[in-house]
Amino acid sequence: MPDMSLPSLSITPVSPAIGARVEGLDLTHPLSDAEAAALERALVTHQVLFFENQPLTPAAQRAFAARFGSLHVHPVYPNVPEQPEIMVLDTGPHNVTDNDVWHTDVTCIETPPAIVALSGKRIPPNGGDTVWASNIAAYNGLSEPLRRLLDPLTALHDFTKSFPEWRHSGDPETHARWRAARDRHPPVTHPVVRVHPVSGAKALFVNENFTARIVGLSDRESAAILDLLFDHISRPEFTVRWRWKADDLVLWDNRSTQHYAVNDYLPHSRLMHRATVLGDRPVGP
Repeated sequence: MPDMSLPSLSITPVSPAIGARVEGLDLTHPLSDAEAAALERALVTHQVLFFENQPLTPAAQRAFAARFGSLHVHPVYPNVPEQPEIMVLDTGPHNVTDNDVWHTDVTCIETPPAIVALSGKRIPPNGGDTVWASNIAAYNGLSEPLRRLLDPLTALHDFTKSFPEWRHSGDPETHARWRAARDRHPPVTHPVVRVHPVSGAKALFVNENFTARIVGLSDRESAAILDLLFDHISRPEFTVRWRWKADDLVLWDNRSTQHYAVNDYLPHSRLMHRATVLGDRPVGP
């Protein structure tokens, strides 16, 4: 459907719970204020926006993402040298990463990213899809007694759960970079249920990559509840799956989603550029 304030902009849902295809914008040119506002509205509504045929340079991708806020420089992953806010995800036989796990980006910091823009640069001939899940739909899909149990809880998010030392100790330079990142990012506590700062919707805010334990519960209780939630979030009815093409760009609301990069394309490789917009401190109900 067209955005009433911008008749040329078409936003078409691709899944009942999450995701919409956006047409009528050329992201290689700077966004107008009206276009940026329309995309922010659509993002809150649909949580993930898909754009096709958007051949952005790193500088153009940085400028696009910066319309939505200050950008994050990842402490571990490599970046484009002249555009350090653009993270490089070059995966394949030469570099197998751990993104094939459900996660919300960088929840191990006090102000996790609000919005992420991912651009497909080199896409394998088959495979390499990404799946997103709506943490809002997942929360609403829980029983009322379980929602009441979860609402007041908090959980510890730990940088080292996603980035263990053994994986980053192959050479002195990499190990030193990991140690510095670990020291800058001690474990932080976030609510198990996050209230979206714009819509007010409640969303689960735990993920396999960073959530280490629920505060105040025994190890056994914490593990049981987290395992239940991790499994629940990935139910197909809460998700949307995207088959990448070169120059696709996907914009998602990191405050209310998580995603899974399907690692099924070896021996081929996949090259992506990511820009990450910093958010605010999560707030519970």
